[in-house]
Amino acid sequence: MMSLVEDARRVRENAHAPYSKFKVGAALIAGSGKVYLGCNVENVAYPEGTCAEAGAIAAMVAGGDTSITEIAVIADSPKPVSPCGGCRQKIAEFASGDVRVTLATTDGVVHQTTVAALLPGSFDADYMSRV
Repeated sequence: MMSLVEDARRVRENAHAPYSKFKVGAALIAGSGKVYLGCNVENVAYPEGTCAEAGAIAAMVAGGDTSITEIAVIADSPKPVSPCGGCRQKIAEFASGDVRVTLATTDGVVHQTTVAALLPGSFDADYMSRV
């Protein structure tokens, strides 16, 4: 777990956040065991930026993996940073409800939760069963 937070901490330094100055890093472990990283990338034309979690997920899919077994997110914030609503849905697309999510601050405060706790009542493939 702490190794994944450290991976997220390291990639956070690569974030492109010249406007908000709010750098975020994410690291995930895929079903294959490979670790994928992402950082936020802002754009002057808001909201055209990319969240750290979305970047890590895109790297995972590009790497040929399709499932998340654990994910960590870190930022320099007063309390552990939580994924935005869109990223919660993106995580839920590739992770079961019991997957561990570690939210952390650069000061070392850590909060453990699960995908299901982050996104109760998530929209999933069952809703599409009649299509």
